[in-house]
Amino acid sequence: MEGEILNFIKVWITVLISLCFCYFIRNVVPKGTKRLLSVLPVVCLFLYLPLKISSVHLGGSTAFFVAWLANFKILLFAFGKGPLSSDPSISLPLFIALACLPIKIQQKRKNKENPSPEPRLDRQSKENPAPGRGKEGLRSYAIKGVLLAMLIRAYDYSDYIHPNVILIMYSFHVYFILEIMLAVGAVLARNLLGLELEPQFNEPYLATSLQDFWGCRWNLVVTSILRPTVYEPIRAIGSHLVGRKWAPLPAVFATFVVSAMMHELIFFYLGRVRPNWEISWFFLLHGFCLTAEIAIKKVLNDRWQLPKTISTILTVGFIMSTGFWLFFPKFVEYKVDVRAFEEYAEIGAYMKNVSQSIVRVLPGH
Repeated sequence: MEGEILNFIKVWITVLISLCFCYFIRNVVPKGTKRLLSVLPVVCLFLYLPLKISSVHLGGSTAFFVAWLANFKILLFAFGKGPLSSDPSISLPLFIALACLPIKIQQKRKNKENPSPEPRLDRQSKENPAPGRGKEGLRSYAIKGVLLAMLIRAYDYSDYIHPNVILIMYSFHVYFILEIMLAVGAVLARNLLGLELEPQFNEPYLATSLQDFWGCRWNLVVTSILRPTVYEPIRAIGSHLVGRKWAPLPAVFATFVVSAMMHELIFFYLGRVRPNWEISWFFLLHGFCLTAEIAIKKVLNDRWQLPKTISTILTVGFIMSTGFWLFFPKFVEYKVDVRAFEEYAEIGAYMKNVSQSIVRVLPGH
């Protein structure tokens, strides 16, 4: 475990140095092709660095924050777009935090009468407001932390639990660990740098459609980075080919294609085995179904809708069933669960040794 922690530290020192390079060239290299060529070595390096860490937790989080979030933001930065180019006077610590963490600067609109709405894969409706903050948010995270601990404890009895129930437990495990991990990173950035939090999840189990689930409720930090890098450029091109009404359809599907590729990459970092593309099929299937859903809504023009309870049951049922079919079995195949529990035990033993060492050096011991 000590070796993994050392590798983790080395990787993140390399990340910090690379981001310092990006920061200092922003006023030297003009945006466009020249800046893109300048940052491409950093992008390639960030794709390589997660391979230096074999830990599920340290490697998985590094892959997500560096190979995905940071790389996409750097590519936007190359063309003078995205959060890294939003403020010419941005400080170095803020630049680094924005590059790696799921955070954003609060934007103050100058024209209150006619504000420019932030583009989305789906509109955030009044019925589905952003997740609450303050005491309710803390209470929610505390409950989810307790439930995660209970799930981890329940895995000790996995020999007596039906395999389908294990898959259900995996689905909640992934949800809890993602939300807690992203929230911790965002809270640290908010407290240290005074930044606005990006909402991570918005009660995805209450989604009334695939559009609602993927656009407004699930892993919103990924939605917010895929929107300017994939969705908006493809929609702009599509508007010239098929018109503005139908341009979102190829843009949505292209977004899921890119998401599928990135998820395959993340799972490769976790498993280090040749992919069989089941993860890609999961996202391509959802991309096709979401594209069809949007097309049907445009044809019907909201003249007919299912009752909210029924649409929620159908939506969550479809997501869970396809997840059990194509997504969650990969955790078993790559033995992610077994490796994760071994890491929990190693972390516990490591912390125990550290605490004992501290006690020994205290006066009177």
